[in-house]
Amino acid sequence: MIRVNEIKFRLEEPLSKEAVLRKLSGKLKIKPEMILSYQIVRESVDARKGIQYTYTIDVAVKNEKYLLDKSFVLAPKPFVPIDLREPYCHKKNEEKSDRPVVIGFGPAGLFAALQLARAGLKPIVIEKGEPVEIRTKTVDRFWREGVLNPNSNVQFGEGGAGTFSDGKLTTRIKDPRIEFVISQLIEFGAPNEISYKNKPHIGTDVLKGVVRNIRNHILSLGGEIRFKTEVVDIIMDSQLSEIKGVKCSDGNDLETSHVIAAVGHSARQFYEMLLKNGIKMERKPFAVGLRIEHPQEIINSAQYGMAYKNPKLGAAEYKLTYQTSKGRSVYSFCMCPGGEVVGAASELGGLVVNGMSYQSRNLPNANSALLVNVMPTDLGSDHVLAGIEFQRSLEKRAFEMGGSSYKAPIQLVGDFLGGPTVCDSVSKVYGEWAEVEFDALKPSHRFGTKPVDLKALLPKFIWEAIEEALPEFNKKIKGFSDRRAVLTGVESRSSSPVRIMRNTESLESISLKGFFPSGEGAGYSGGITSSAVDGLKCAEKVIESLLIN
Repeated sequence: MIRVNEIKFRLEEPLSKEAVLRKLSGKLKIKPEMILSYQIVRESVDARKGIQYTYTIDVAVKNEKYLLDKSFVLAPKPFVPIDLREPYCHKKNEEKSDRPVVIGFGPAGLFAALQLARAGLKPIVIEKGEPVEIRTKTVDRFWREGVLNPNSNVQFGEGGAGTFSDGKLTTRIKDPRIEFVISQLIEFGAPNEISYKNKPHIGTDVLKGVVRNIRNHILSLGGEIRFKTEVVDIIMDSQLSEIKGVKCSDGNDLETSHVIAAVGHSARQFYEMLLKNGIKMERKPFAVGLRIEHPQEIINSAQYGMAYKNPKLGAAEYKLTYQTSKGRSVYSFCMCPGGEVVGAASELGGLVVNGMSYQSRNLPNANSALLVNVMPTDLGSDHVLAGIEFQRSLEKRAFEMGGSSYKAPIQLVGDFLGGPTVCDSVSKVYGEWAEVEFDALKPSHRFGTKPVDLKALLPKFIWEAIEEALPEFNKKIKGFSDRRAVLTGVESRSSSPVRIMRNTESLESISLKGFFPSGEGAGYSGGITSSAVDGLKCAEKVIESLLIN
């Protein structure tokens, strides 16, 4: 196979087979009939000088060796040879009586259990929340009625927190396992386009089915999943510093020499239990802030210009970053085109918001978190769990300001900025190419909202940073700081404020042999893809220990 880069299509050009073959043959300087097959591996949209799609395509051709040799004469070389061997292959071995335990069934736990099951190890998964079908009904009830189940919610349950988000698969890590993760998601029901889209997403509605299919496959291989069960303690040999098992809330304790802890970033009681047992953890940076909400059409027009109504383009996204005058980072996070702001609390008396989109991304509003980095030195305490208490205090205050009923506290950008906003036009132009009216924006938070002063919710260093960043973001996205845009609080669960320390080679806890901290909750990933990759890495170490060593 040959990987060909920079195959460009204008927005109005159809992506037909004939057109692709014509462009490929032109790039390779061969006749179209020399091309045996092709596969799109990457698609990106460039809106800087008119809308243009750019593709990376893998091509099989006749007489490939001759073509590659010839390319060294034709400089610059427009393509590169690639090796399409599977980047990670699972192993199947004989059954073992010592069954590994996986705690948590989010992306890290899901993929760890999948690989352990394929290796014949029949893992036992312990999940605090409910199966995704039941969990969906529980979450829907919370969004409609404000009835929170602390054990099964947007944070806890099969699929993890990402199940009720957008199913975003973008990641900054570089790892060959990424292609394997994507291929498995497609195998279990995700759309094939996630294999080549520049910013792939599955969508909450589709992701639920993917998660269910992976679960059923694990079960078919002899795996076991205990829902509505919590690990309340670990059993260990303190003299040898080895894991011996786990104690479960249902009384059915488990003996095992290998535990993968993939608990997610909101497993606060689990952290407290580890601290009690002397497991080494450390504070780490995290971020908190607000959600900002606009009409999706405003974002589309700012990003796409005159072509913003073209249905081929879909709902536009953005990614924004800013460094304040005091050196504080402010950035957009988990941007949800055509989505909604949702309640994401996991503790009674605390309010948290997140963003969510379905696969179609066709709802009228766009939303994104605006986060400010929080350093351990900002916390005023050296306690390893000080970050959790910082998050908890903000969530409690947000709950109270919303009326102690899970209504979300909101504020218009104009009121938050405290004066004339950057965009002071009531309804008109955001560029010479289009007249897009900022229609009345209805906040999307389902259980309702309450207008408040959000500066009374956030610490001064956070609201000052957002206040400074908003006008700067408006320079990049016209209309971003319009006074009618809505801010909603509080977004506090973007990442874990704690890292469970592990050996860089064995991936085991530095305190406890056979105990493998994994994923976001352990502090080693951020997002669905990187968490799945980390789960695979830990599973590999368990497989090596049980089946190879």
